[in-house]
Amino acid sequence: MSAAAEKSPEGDGEEQANPRAEAFLKIIGSVPPGEVEAALSTCGIVPTAEVAEQVLKSPVCSSRAKCAVRFFRWAARSVAHTAYAWNLLVDILGKAGMFEPMWDAIRSMNQEGGGGGGLVSVATFASVFTSYCARGKFEEADAAFNVMGCYGLKPDAVALNSLLSAICRAEGRAEAAQKSFERTKATVPLDADTFAILLEAWEKEGNAERAKSVFGEMVVRVGWDPDNKPAYDSLLSTLVRAGEFSEALNFLQEMRINGCFPGNKFFTNAVDIATRKGDYVNAIAIWHMVSEARVQPNFSMYNAMIGLCCNVGNLDYALGMLDEMPFNGVFANSVTYNAILEGFIKHRKAREAESFLKEMSKNEQLPTASNCAAAISLFSKEFNPSAAINVWRCVVEHKITPAEDSARELIAGLLNFDRLTEVTKHADEMIDMRVELSQSTIENMKRAFVKADMRQSYDHIARRLKRR
Repeated sequence: MSAAAEKSPEGDGEEQANPRAEAFLKIIGSVPPGEVEAALSTCGIVPTAEVAEQVLKSPVCSSRAKCAVRFFRWAARSVAHTAYAWNLLVDILGKAGMFEPMWDAIRSMNQEGGGGGGLVSVATFASVFTSYCARGKFEEADAAFNVMGCYGLKPDAVALNSLLSAICRAEGRAEAAQKSFERTKATVPLDADTFAILLEAWEKEGNAERAKSVFGEMVVRVGWDPDNKPAYDSLLSTLVRAGEFSEALNFLQEMRINGCFPGNKFFTNAVDIATRKGDYVNAIAIWHMVSEARVQPNFSMYNAMIGLCCNVGNLDYALGMLDEMPFNGVFANSVTYNAILEGFIKHRKAREAESFLKEMSKNEQLPTASNCAAAISLFSKEFNPSAAINVWRCVVEHKITPAEDSARELIAGLLNFDRLTEVTKHADEMIDMRVELSQSTIENMKRAFVKADMRQSYDHIARRLKRR
C-alpha cells in the first residue's frame, strides 16, 4: 500500500494558500451545484493533483458536498486523482450523510486501482467508520468493517482500532464497542491499542468491573508491555474514581512486578482524588510509586500532597516536598507556602510558624489575610507578642487585605499582655489604614485603658474613630 493511500483525510493542518485553489474555492463556494462544472470550465485555470487535494481539504468543500463532487469530477478530466484526494472525497460525502454516493466513490476507487483495491486503504474505511458513528449508525459501521475484504483489504488490528475509536467517540457507547470487539476478536489479530481503546471507553463510563475484565484479557492476549501506558492509566484511573483504591494499588503492584507503570495521567488523577478525599494513607502509597515509576510530579500534584500532609500534621514530609520541588523543575508559589504555614498554625507549632514566616519573607511569598490573623492569634496565645507584631507589620507593609481580623487579634493579644502603649500606636495605624474595628474590640480597649488609668489615650482613639 502506498504512503499516499494511507494518508488520513483529516490532513496535515494549514498549508500556504495557492492562487489556483483559491480561485476554484471561490467558484465552489458561490455557484449552485448544477453550474459548478460549467463555471470551472470557463475560468481558464487548469487543475493539478496537488491543487485538487488542497481544494478538497477546504472547509468550503466540507460544507458544500455536492459542489465538491462536481469539482472532483471536473478535475478528473485533466488529472489522475491521488488516493488522498479520493479519501478526502469519501470523507466529505460521509460527513454530509451522503452514504450511497460515498460507496459509489469507494467502488470507483477500487476500479481505479485495477480492481485489487489499490486506492482503497484502511484510511478510507476509517473515514467511513467515523462518518457512520457520528450519525449513530453503529450497525452500518460494523457492516462496513465486514466488507473490507471485498476491496482487497484484510481486516487487521489497525482497522479494528479505527472502528472501535469511531464508536467510542460517541457518549455511552462502550458496550457497542465491546460487542464489535467480541464479534471480531477470533478472526482479527489484536494489539495493545485495541485494549487501550476499550479500557478508555469503560473509564469514561466508570465501569470498574468491565475495565478489569478487559484488562485481564489484554494480559492474556498481548502480555505486559512497558509502552502500553494508556491502558494502565485507564484501568487504574477507573478503579480510583470508583473508590477502589486498594484494588488499584494491587494492580499497580502487579504492573510493577512485570516492569510496567502507568503514566502521568493516572498519578495526577489518583493524587487529586486521594487528596480531595483526605485519604492520607493511599495518597502516600501512590506518591511513593510516583518516584519509582520515574514520573515527574507536576505543580498541582505537589500542592495537593503538601496540603494533605499539612492537614494531617506531617509537616516534615511537606517541607521535604517543598525542598524537592525545584529538582523536578517545579516551583512553589504563595498557595504552597500558605498551605504549610496554615499547617503549622493549625497544629499549634508556633516556633516553626515564626521561622517559616521568615523563610516566606526571604522568598518574597506573602501570607494570606486569614493566615496572618491566625498567626497573630497563635503567637499571642503562645506568649510571643513580638512575633504577633511582626506579622502585623507584614500586613501593613504589604497592604494585605482584608486586615480587620488581623487587627482584632493583634489588639486582643496586646491587651492581654497589658501593652497599652503599643495598642495606642497600632490603633492609630489601623485608623489611618481605614481598618474597621468592631464594637467589641473598642469596648475591650476602653475597659483596659480605664482600668490602667489611661482614659486620655482611649479618648484620643475614640475621637479619631468618630472623625472617620
